[in-house]
Amino acid sequence: MIETADTALKTPPRLKPGTLRIVALGGLGEIGRNMAVFEIDGKLLIVDCGVLFPEETQPGVDLILPDFSYIEDRLDDVVGVVLTHGHEDHIGAVPYLLRLKKDIPLIGSQLTLALIEAKLQEHRIKPFTLTVKEGQVEQFGPFECEFVAVNHSIPDALAVFIRTRAGTVLHTGDFKMDQLPLDGRITDLRAFARLGEEGVDLYMADSTNADVPGFTSPERNIGPVLEELFGKVKKRIIVASFSSHIHRVQQVLDAAAAHGRKVCFVGRSMVRNMAIAEKLGYLNVPDGILVDLKNVDNMPDHKLVLMSTGSQGEPMAALSRMANGDHRISVGRGDTVILASSLIPGNENAVYRVINGLMKLGADVVHKGTAKIHVSGHASAGELLYTYNILKPKNAMPVHGETRHLIANGKLAAQTGVPEENIILADDGTVVDLVNGKARVVGSVECGLVYVDGSSVGEITDTDLKDRRILGEEGFISVITVVNRNTGTIVSGPEIHARGFAEDDTVFDEIKPKISKALEEAVMSNRDHTAYQLQQVVRRVVGTWVNRRLRRRPMIVPVVLEA
Repeated sequence: MIETADTALKTPPRLKPGTLRIVALGGLGEIGRNMAVFEIDGKLLIVDCGVLFPEETQPGVDLILPDFSYIEDRLDDVVGVVLTHGHEDHIGAVPYLLRLKKDIPLIGSQLTLALIEAKLQEHRIKPFTLTVKEGQVEQFGPFECEFVAVNHSIPDALAVFIRTRAGTVLHTGDFKMDQLPLDGRITDLRAFARLGEEGVDLYMADSTNADVPGFTSPERNIGPVLEELFGKVKKRIIVASFSSHIHRVQQVLDAAAAHGRKVCFVGRSMVRNMAIAEKLGYLNVPDGILVDLKNVDNMPDHKLVLMSTGSQGEPMAALSRMANGDHRISVGRGDTVILASSLIPGNENAVYRVINGLMKLGADVVHKGTAKIHVSGHASAGELLYTYNILKPKNAMPVHGETRHLIANGKLAAQTGVPEENIILADDGTVVDLVNGKARVVGSVECGLVYVDGSSVGEITDTDLKDRRILGEEGFISVITVVNRNTGTIVSGPEIHARGFAEDDTVFDEIKPKISKALEEAVMSNRDHTAYQLQQVVRRVVGTWVNRRLRRRPMIVPVVLEA
């Protein structure tokens, strides 16, 4: 039986000397906020520190962070943060961690560190960094880290092999096994084989596509499709992608150049990231192909490609604003919009809303469901099986995925011979100890969702979000009543104000006498009732009536004043 973490686990025991403890503070059971903490001999090593983007059930939230409370009082023990690659779900929370302690060292590849340094500049933080590359070995306190090249949808991704006196761990970060990558940098299976010969005590592998059979298609397949599309379109082309998908942007630049079109980057993060990629040599920009956004109005439609952010339906991203008609770029009939990305689970409704908005404006929309214009950056089941067979790990702990992905990854491990009792399906906050070649769940720590809402971090609670959902879905009723406690009579009111109701306010005339009667009876029965207790009487009366009469469960705010 594969070991599944119990959500009601006890507090973990004190860590014994020579034992390696692993705690994921995000990325297990969700696509995002990836962060794993390794501890041995009193020192901590962090791998990745990313954000999760909110769903529709989290209104008003900008970002969701890992819960740092587990390490907040031990930041002096952190020897470094290894960043496997430059995607937001792996680096986006770094500024919030460094707000707590600015001198925590950041370790990563050249491109990864360049992207996070640009982000940190906006937060006015200058980090301590160490640039590493594949094949490099570095010592961080009791952790020896060897970095291994892996292929992903962003250049310069690295897996990390961690050696400690308790055992070894291979953490893949995000990876796939594209055999014909655009930059010629393949996942280094020779290094995997060498590490397998050395011995991998715990394998922490990307699970995102573990339930997808076969192999992920190579990026090279997308270029010809884009070129064919560009050749057919007579007016403007708008391509939406992740602002860090440098390979896809390269293919768009190449297709545009082949068809005599200019390219304009739209969206602050797209402009920033592509400038960094070009400067460091990861993006080859043909001479004279780029135009500034302020000059696009002077360009003929058939000569222009707009490379935009917003492929996931993010409300403030450029493409969403175009669909809503509040961007300086107005989309119209004959324009073609290409969504060059996969749907992140949870974003489906937002993306389809953008597609519908664009099509209503007259645009043709091409997406993964209608054309082969995107391939995943994650290893499918066939590729994962290869790695398990090459590495022959003693223990497996699938990471980076929703529960269904983690389970699928665990089954692959079992099929290749990893003993089922050595396969751990953990949740965020699960504590795993590795000692003497055995990985075991020993407890769990508090690990909630930390919401970024405007300038506030961690102040918004699930209760606040529930209130927001009720306000958005069920409406709002305020009831103001003035009571004379001495006589037990209603002096004024009840005055009812409702928002979010289709009915006229006169519908509440029916309930007003019931509110007055309930209040008078409550006061006469006990003159020591507090204002709060009287307000609860009003809430119960109004809530029962509204639910029965209008089939609604609104937010009810009763106010009882004393004359």
